[in-house]
Amino acid sequence: MIVLENVTKSYPVKYGRSHHVVLDRINLQIGRGEHWGILGRNGAGKSTMIRLISGAEIPDHGKVSRQMSVSWPLAFGDTFQSALTGRDNTRLICRVYGVDFDHAIDFVEEFAELGSYIREPIANYSAGMSARLAFAISMIVEFDCYLIDEVIAVGDYRFIQKCEQELFEKRGDRAMIIVSHNAETIKRYCRKIGVLHRGQLRVFEDVDEGNAYYYSSTGSGEIS
Repeated sequence: MIVLENVTKSYPVKYGRSHHVVLDRINLQIGRGEHWGILGRNGAGKSTMIRLISGAEIPDHGKVSRQMSVSWPLAFGDTFQSALTGRDNTRLICRVYGVDFDHAIDFVEEFAELGSYIREPIANYSAGMSARLAFAISMIVEFDCYLIDEVIAVGDYRFIQKCEQELFEKRGDRAMIIVSHNAETIKRYCRKIGVLHRGQLRVFEDVDEGNAYYYSSTGSGEIS
């Protein structure tokens, strides 16, 4: 289980108030195998929440407890060593997580479809290539809970389908937390939902009810 207890997170701002509170006393429990969707407009704190759950950041107040292994945000390639090749970055991740490299690199090369670029420095990759590599590397480590900051939308329709099959079908028994501003995305993949609005998280057991609240809380009937 992952538990957020009265989690508050703020950031300093240059003008006006000294700090902007992004998340204000958030409470949430994620059990094994549960698929949670977190909806919110741009700037509502969705990515901040993901970073807090992953441990990349710590809350100002409150506590995040993890009783299962948690992934980094999928397709998040900013942690790559840009001077290293895709192959060497894969080797580095394998060492950190105790994964067999020979087996992993075969999967990464086939899945990411980078061809000879797998032996090129990450600095030479396009954003799409980097995201494809990051997703492939994410799949070589088996986590109890996967963090997804917007659903993968890299490459053509065939590649997107391959990503969805690898994550949502082959690992459908794992817990997942998907943050998005797209209500239809959450409805497709999740059975439980939380809506972030003005620093507060409101939780709904019914996805349609949560979507309706999201639409009304944005002040319009359109997805932001």
